Amino acid sequence: VVASVSVLPEPAPATTSNAVDHGIGDALAPALLVVAGAGSGKTLTLAARVARLVLAGADPNGILLLTFSRRAAHEMAQRAGRLLHAALGYRATQAAPALPWSGTFHSVAARLLRDHATSIGLPAQFTVLDRGDAEDLMGLARQGLGLAATQQRFPLKATCAALCSRVVNSGLGVDAVVKDVFPWCLGWEAELKQLFRAYVDLKQQQHSLDYDDLLLYLQQMLAEPALAAALGARFAHVLVDEYQDTNPLQATILKSLKPDGRGLTVVGDDAQSIYAFRGAQVRNMLDFPAQFDPPARVLTLERNYRSTQPILEASNAVIALAPERFAKTLWTDKPGAERPQLVSVDDDLAQA
Repeated sequence: VVASVSVLPEPAPATTSNAVDHGIGDALAPALLVVAGAGSGKTLTLAARVARLVLAGADPNGILLLTFSRRAAHEMAQRAGRLLHAALGYRATQAAPALPWSGTFHSVAARLLRDHATSIGLPAQFTVLDRGDAEDLMGLARQGLGLAATQQRFPLKATCAALCSRVVNSGLGVDAVVKDVFPWCLGWEAELKQLFRAYVDLKQQQHSLDYDDLLLYLQQMLAEPALAAALGARFAHVLVDEYQDTNPLQATILKSLKPDGRGLTVVGDDAQSIYAFRGAQVRNMLDFPAQFDPPARVLTLERNYRSTQPILEASNAVIALAPERFAKTLWTDKPGAERPQLVSVDDDLAQA
């Protein structure tokens, strides 16, 4: 197995300062990919880079920080604020510069769509459906088409909503998604396509967008060259956390914002991609450097602050079996005497 492993071009070993200072003072610096191993201080590194950009003269309003969750966005902004507060020598009563454009892909997309709603044919006061509301509307469309009363049981509204979401986020067609991810829905492809069209019609009648529409509409908005150029100029720096868990739609949005990669920083770990069930594709990260001309600079954070060396040696051995990966070797200055054990148990109670 090890002999068949394909290791991508070896990244440069990084220190935190390499990643933080990349491109400072150089407007032509290429995109940056930071391959951050587990427990390597990824969050602090990204926050420090944000602070360094502001100290170098970047306008906080022109920094777009995208994270995987609201909690992560809040933590990142707080850390960057504390670093700036200390670096600027502010008193305790003085507030550090705020980062108004820090959030998840979906929250940022909603704000940008509201800003440009009239330009793209959306009502300025469109509503955003949460998951439950989206499923209920899908159920209404399902019932309206008579699919709830079929002789053979048609997929439930929650399944239909999940399938529709997967189609949007993966960029694949209904047939491919049913075959690969929802095989128990085989035979209903034509009806599902009809259902999804009816679902879209209902959303448009109600001036509503679901969570997936936020990304889809933003991606379509950025397909307009003038709007893409305006937003790309508005955000001089775009930084993305957990890039290994982005889906094709999110990767397209970033490429539209920064087609040459300049001003773009993404951080992630190809060995920690766990959201394929939501449409995430680790290929976004593996293919990132070659998407730009010049290619993105790749740095690795390999020092682990969380575990002992025996645990890291076991982890490195497992990671080395990946069929395609960025080369990195996690290490620590915590020697540790206890080796990890592989334990088999009968059930979850025995495990506990």
